[in-house]
Amino acid sequence: MPRFDPRYHRQALLPGLGEPGQERLALAHAVIVGCGALGCAVADHLARAGVGTLTIIDRDVVELTNLQRQCLFDERDADEGLPKVEAASRRLAEINSLVRVLPLAADFNAASAERLLPAGRGLAVLIDGTDNFDTRFILNDLAVRRGIPYCYGGAIAARGAWAVFTPGEGPCLRCVMPEPPPAGSVPTCDTAGVLGPAVAWTAAHQAAAAIRIITGHADGLAGTLHEADLWAGTSRGVRIERDPACPCCAGRRFEFLDGARGVRAVWACGQNAVQVFPDRRTIGGDDDETNDAGHAIDLSPLGERLRPHGEVSVTRFMARVTLRDERADDGGPVLLSVFPDGRALIRGLRDPAAARVIYDRYVGA
Repeated sequence: MPRFDPRYHRQALLPGLGEPGQERLALAHAVIVGCGALGCAVADHLARAGVGTLTIIDRDVVELTNLQRQCLFDERDADEGLPKVEAASRRLAEINSLVRVLPLAADFNAASAERLLPAGRGLAVLIDGTDNFDTRFILNDLAVRRGIPYCYGGAIAARGAWAVFTPGEGPCLRCVMPEPPPAGSVPTCDTAGVLGPAVAWTAAHQAAAAIRIITGHADGLAGTLHEADLWAGTSRGVRIERDPACPCCAGRRFEFLDGARGVRAVWACGQNAVQVFPDRRTIGGDDDETNDAGHAIDLSPLGERLRPHGEVSVTRFMARVTLRDERADDGGPVLLSVFPDGRALIRGLRDPAAARVIYDRYVGA
């Protein structure tokens, strides 16, 4: 067993933890997908708690606007434009050199999930540090397929929410939310803002849940969705039940992980642009390409949410914004055009993964 380190003395005093619990933490492997606000705070808590191995997956780099809420980064990281996982692993090594951090600078998606997290690694818990529902549904599929608890979390504006989905002991994410929200229907941190304490509240509960799972004190975690509004000073717990008709945990169909569902991004040859296609089933469409999926995205409110980020024009056919803070491949601004069916054309980029970042950031998925 790993030698007990005196830095954990105060934590080991907790009833039910002690040195045996600390040893379980030291032997555990937790995976954090997304190293933004939630991922940073959860990683910080778990590293200080002594979780032995932390895998952190993120596709983005540090920017100045991250520093208001992403606690592992500083101005030097933003100036250097470091990959978030690199900056995070450097900071975590300074916090606790006993923890092994595995940084993966990658896009976690249906094609990469199994490769990034191969079976047999002894994963104890999957933790949601993401900013989009497409990735969350992939995480949920992976958790159910592997039988690994999944700590869901989300924070937007002054609100936070968290839940634990434990395979075999309660509902999964798709029991509660059978389909992802329609593309463009949910505000993002870049359009609605986010209060740092709302992130801290959510991440603290996710981290505490992960510690309870690892140390064998997970009783009562599954079956409740917790929500809070830190500006209003309110909170509540909502009971959630398993759906016997759930396609994921009941039907064992992993449609998002297997790539049958979800957002796609494809480089448009010759246009120096990437087209991003949301899942048609989340916007009221079907497989008939001539179907007018209606106007599942109301372009006018989307245009208003985009207005702080650049010059916007909205017609009944398209909302377009020149994103002043995003850099195209040639150094100029990125042009984002969103259509009523949720499809977007992102000009100035050739990398589909980079285009997905823009789509998730400004449209939401």
